[in-house]
Amino acid sequence: MADSDPAPARLSWPALALAVFWAVVLGAVGLTFVVLALLGAPPLPTSAPSAAAHLAAGAAGESDNAAATTASSARARVPGVAIAAPDATLAESAPDYPGALLPRIGPDGQAPRILYAGGTDPNDRRPRIGLILSGIGLSAAESTAAIDDLPAAVTLAFSPYAADPTPLLAAARARGHEILLSLPLEPQNYPLNDAGPETLLTGAPAAENARRLEWALSRITGYAGTTGALDGLHGERFAAQSVNFSLLQRDLARRGLFYIDPRPGAPAPADIPGRAIDLIVDSSPSEAAISAALDQLAERALAHGSALGLADLPRPVTVARIAAWAGTLATHGLALVPASALIVVPPAAAKPETPNHGE
Repeated sequence: MADSDPAPARLSWPALALAVFWAVVLGAVGLTFVVLALLGAPPLPTSAPSAAAHLAAGAAGESDNAAATTASSARARVPGVAIAAPDATLAESAPDYPGALLPRIGPDGQAPRILYAGGTDPNDRRPRIGLILSGIGLSAAESTAAIDDLPAAVTLAFSPYAADPTPLLAAARARGHEILLSLPLEPQNYPLNDAGPETLLTGAPAAENARRLEWALSRITGYAGTTGALDGLHGERFAAQSVNFSLLQRDLARRGLFYIDPRPGAPAPADIPGRAIDLIVDSSPSEAAISAALDQLAERALAHGSALGLADLPRPVTVARIAAWAGTLATHGLALVPASALIVVPPAAAKPETPNHGE
């Protein structure tokens, strides 16, 4: 008789319990991997925002927030990016004008001419050309058109007689335009040519000229430099008086500013970083004459490596011709830059700047 099949082996209760335990454990582990795979990897931890990022965020909705200095100063080095907002540490109260502010070098040595400078590309080796447009603020419509229609590298000089410069200043900064303040200096043929009631005069007492300069400097904030180009006038008689002109330059330098002399071919300022312009492009305000002058300015830049021009007033024809001309510069191998990129620091002003605390 053949042997019957053996009975299947049976697990003991302890073994069966152990098997169930490991099955549950392995099942839980497998389920965990499945869930993690579906959810994806957890986000990487992020560090707390830096102080500069926090200040930049605060400045986004308030163009004149002084706390934006750190972030804005870094952005201002980039062509076409917003100019730094006014920094409270680079300003002091105007003694004769309560509530008004004067520029100064900050406690850390930061100068307005550096913080508020327009952006340039340090790696661009092309010949450089700069253009200043003065008379900004006298006509809101013409000033707005200039701010909106001209390349950011065009420097804008605001009149101290502007009735409501605040919105124009904010718009100019947002567009990346470097800002200058025009100074009312006694012009040629004064008083037939009159630079206004606060003109610095060759025959005025030094104290009165100091008060008038304080008035002018306190009219706007957040500017990198100054110029004697004022609404079509150029301050020739004041600049020709060496003692007064030197005192003016030293006062401006002490405040961390630069100065652009609007007299074509004048010597570079001796006591302050700056430069004289090479050509006034709208002496004859016709389309053909402006175009010819702009072409002449470009030729000078190609011949000498740089050139600086001045347009006296933001007339529509002037703005239109500058905008069209600027669009052709790259094809001629030229780089359009803010005025600050072309200034020269004379030996008298080469020593480290000392913070001015209103002494």
